[in-house]
Amino acid sequence: MSHSFILKLSCPDGPGIVHAVTGVLLAHQGNILSSAQHGDADTRRFFMRIAFESPSGLDALREAFAPLAAQRGMDWELVDATRKARVLILVSKFGHCLNDILFRVATQHLPIEVVAIASNHRDFYQLAASHNIAFHHFPLLNATPEQKAAQERKLIELIDEQQVDLVVLARYMQILSPALCEKLAGRAINIHHSFLPSFKGARPYHQAFERGVKLIGATAHYVTGDLDEGPIIEQEVSRIDHSYGPEQLAAVGRDTECLALARAIQWHAEHRVLLNGKRTVVFR
Repeated sequence: MSHSFILKLSCPDGPGIVHAVTGVLLAHQGNILSSAQHGDADTRRFFMRIAFESPSGLDALREAFAPLAAQRGMDWELVDATRKARVLILVSKFGHCLNDILFRVATQHLPIEVVAIASNHRDFYQLAASHNIAFHHFPLLNATPEQKAAQERKLIELIDEQQVDLVVLARYMQILSPALCEKLAGRAINIHHSFLPSFKGARPYHQAFERGVKLIGATAHYVTGDLDEGPIIEQEVSRIDHSYGPEQLAAVGRDTECLALARAIQWHAEHRVLLNGKRTVVFR
């Protein structure tokens, strides 16, 4: 009986990588279902994602692949393709991205398992309950630095307790500490409107309206200690014109945020995203 697996890797570029990798799979009767490769001319790194079937178990395959990975200096991950990522969603008072994610999960259009929702407000506890998902309220109103640190410790406890694979900031209007960003490196995704850094702070769509913008967009990226500057996974854009007022601009912005975030989550959950310094390689 064959099992489905996904192997993704990056390493210094050079001849014979594909031959060596597929040779290991062949030795375990691996049947390749899809394969994608990319060589970056700037960084001189090679990136690869292979979906395959094999009668061997996951541990045996990892053990067989480890010597080649060490020899080639690979960053690699070999996973069971059928296992769904365990996801924690963080949200504040804007619920469009949260609602969109939950609907896609409920209709089996997003291959993840939402294990918990956490918020600094209570606004969406009923939405969470309607999907039978645990809701955690960690208030931060007028919080001191000490209270902020205590709230983050609760978040970390929840992440560890639920064995969370991915944290999604679905319009979570709080800045994560450098320590938490480091802990979640490569497994936390944020979404924001495309007006940064031009229109910062409150009422960005009103600022954009005053400047007569013609494009509305959103960016989904990995969270880093550099605020809103992590490696970009996906961006979405919509064209608008002079007839759109600030509220219409915001409505278009909500749609682009939902689309960009959902795609980024899906591609991460399907192990299609590989880090390339401050950039990403996405095998769609």
